Amino acid sequence: MKLDILVIAAHPDDAELSCSGTIAAHVAKGYKVGILDLTQGEMGTRGTPEIRLKEAEEAGKILNISMRRNAGFRDVFFTDDENHQIQIAQIIRQYRPEIVLANAVTDRHPDHGKGGKLASLACFVSGLRRVETFHDGESQAPWRPKYLYHFIQNNYIKPDFVVDISSYWEQKLESIKAFKSQFYDPENKEPESFISSSEFMDFVEARAKEFGHSINVKYGEGFTVEKMIGVNDLFDLV
Repeated sequence: MKLDILVIAAHPDDAELSCSGTIAAHVAKGYKVGILDLTQGEMGTRGTPEIRLKEAEEAGKILNISMRRNAGFRDVFFTDDENHQIQIAQIIRQYRPEIVLANAVTDRHPDHGKGGKLASLACFVSGLRRVETFHDGESQAPWRPKYLYHFIQNNYIKPDFVVDISSYWEQKLESIKAFKSQFYDPENKEPESFISSSEFMDFVEARAKEFGHSINVKYGEGFTVEKMIGVNDLFDLV
């Protein structure tokens, strides 16, 4: 199966918090979107790897994505090295996305910046014909996505562009709430984490409103680029 967009995220729920509105908007237009979670989030304060995998599956159904996989890298302790780059490159070559959305270039959680850099390097490695990878016993052809964009997470980064997600805000919220173990639930007696307070969800909405306001819509999601964006038609710019 070929994807149009592949989201590469360090933890289950990174994609939902940061770019699920963009995912939903593009799925609604007929694009095939997939998510590759690099870790199971096993070092998180709440939940278990098994619970988070089930929650990720439910969130994927809410977003109507075409595939979701987990690379099984070690949460917190995964490294940006040849082995990890090649594992991601194999998945990129299998699904051949035109666009990759990756973690923020820097953020509160060190896995986010690390994951964003790892995804970027893996996209480059995937395009090198002398790097050999295999799928189902067969050699894979090189593939380099045309575009790589980084979503913005906890720390504010001025976006290079903003996607209008106003029509998909409720779907975004529903996908986030699929991670019941992680976010605000007064009945959850596990220790409180950075993201489990009710105030955190207020922040998520405030951030979306801030980005939306910057392009004169209700809700938006911001992204940064690694290289200049070009257009052929000024009317492509909204």
